[in-house]
Amino acid sequence: MRTISELLAAATERALPVVRGVTDDALTAPTPCPEYDVRALINHLFQVVVNFQALAARQDTDFSETPDRTAERDWRESFADETARLAKAWAEPGAEEGTTGSLGLPARTVGHMVLADLTVHAWDLARATGQEYAPDPEVVAELGPAVEEMAPQARRYGAFGEPVSVPADASPFARMLAVTGRDPRWSRR
Repeated sequence: MRTISELLAAATERALPVVRGVTDDALTAPTPCPEYDVRALINHLFQVVVNFQALAARQDTDFSETPDRTAERDWRESFADETARLAKAWAEPGAEEGTTGSLGLPARTVGHMVLADLTVHAWDLARATGQEYAPDPEVVAELGPAVEEMAPQARRYGAFGEPVSVPADASPFARMLAVTGRDPRWSRR
């Protein structure tokens, strides 16, 4: 079983080209997340990545404000730096043990939450900006059951939409997207 840190590193490797490929003129484009345009989704992802570094270290988090990180000149490289810090935070001894943060959830479950955000939102950004994205197969294999388990509570909190129907022969990633309430066939209009 790979560690959360290793899985985050693999997910980051696939997500960074997408983030770096987001052009400034695409920041107002719609995404598969109806409540976010590209800019808002990037800022949300920054917020998640930074706060889950703190959760790995059993520190307090603050999700109350979402600063506009895309206003920074080098926001793409800042994202690369923050995701590296995220993987490092989850590599620290004990990061995957016990419970973490005010959520009171098992640490590995919390790690799965940030891994799912990074993986699914990379797909969201790729779809919104017309880029290709293929998640790491081991990340998808790890996340599939975790996302299924998280889904009922995630729906109650509005993090996931209602599941979307997909064909029986849909890929594991398409099935996972569908569980989160995303239509794997979504495309820019």
